[in-house]
This record gives sequence, C-alpha cells and structure tokens, in this order.
Amino acid sequence: MNNIARKHTDAMTIRLATPEDAAAICDIYSHYVRNTAITFDIEPPTVEELRTKIESIEERYPFLVAEEDGAIVGYSYASAFRPRAAYVHAIETSVYVRQDFKGNGTGRKLYGALEAILHLQHVYTANACISFIDPADEYSPETSRLFHERMGYKLCAHIPNCGRKFDRWYGIIWMQKELTSPIPNDPDPFIPFPELDPREIAEILASA
Repeated sequence: MNNIARKHTDAMTIRLATPEDAAAICDIYSHYVRNTAITFDIEPPTVEELRTKIESIEERYPFLVAEEDGAIVGYSYASAFRPRAAYVHAIETSVYVRQDFKGNGTGRKLYGALEAILHLQHVYTANACISFIDPADEYSPETSRLFHERMGYKLCAHIPNCGRKFDRWYGIIWMQKELTSPIPNDPDPFIPFPELDPREIAEILASA
C-alpha cells in the first residue's frame, strides 16, 4: 500500500489540527499503543482526551495534521520539554503516520512545517524521546531512530530498562536537533503559537 500512497504524495496538504480531527488522530495513535512499544501508553486515549489535548497544545505550540483526499494520514506536534521557565526555548516533538502512509515522506513534511513554525516562536532545540531496545524487536524497530537521524537529530542520552510493555523491558533514547545554529547567547523571547502572524503560518503550510 505504500506504493499507492507515494503516487498521491503531491496531493497531500499540511494544516493545523482542529478538535474535530481528534477521532482520526485517535485511530492512528491507537494502532501504535496496541501493537508497538514506540509509545509507552498501555491503553489508547479516548477521542475526548485527544480533543482536549489538541486544544491545550495549541495554546502554546503547533499541532499539525497531514491530509490527503479528505483523510488524515499523519500528525505531529510540539509540547513543553520541561515545565520550568528556563526550558522555554526547548520543546519535545512527536510524529505519527498512518500505517499505509509510512515511507512516503509524510513524516518529513510534517516535521519540516513544524520546525519552521517553531523557528518563528524562537524555539532553538527540538528533542525527541524514542523507545529503544538492543537489538531492535518487532515492537520497537529502528524506524523512529533512523527517521530522526535523517532529519538531523543527534543522539544525546540513553536510559535503559525504564518502561515495560509486552512482558519485556524497554529503554529510551533522547535525540536533539538545533533549529538555530549557533544558538544565540541573548535569545529572542518565546512567542506562544496563537500570537504568531497567521500569514506566516499559512505560508509555511502552503509550501510544506
């Protein structure tokens, strides 16, 4: 099915998520919860929980979806790296793609648009938390690590045996990408997502 998806990639659009997208996002994420250790959630969230999450995230950060032929095929968002104010210029990224659209550039399009918007917000480092087991297994393949490497993320930490799922222990790795280089010693103030110029956001999404 990936070959079919590749034929239609040019028709894909990236747009801001809305609460009405919660059901489709729930369907995508639930697959990973039930069938993989890519996320350490054990039970999928409800649609209402995801609706609330979309609204909450967009109070400060972008939440994007990839859409083709009226169907959501992937999503990505930023969230706070840590709650304390000193971390304001760092975020954590997340990206999930529908199974039949993996490998066709959907994740790259989502991350590209996400990073461009984060740059407008004066976010300087993006951090990704990825499940890890050595050797990789059927529940936690190397796919996410390799994707982030291709996107310019670098390994910066490994925490072994911190999550248990499918009757085995998994660790996590942290990977980081500098969105601005060099990172300024005197950074511009962080700009919450709702305060960005909508025209700049529209331009980024249109060119994704």
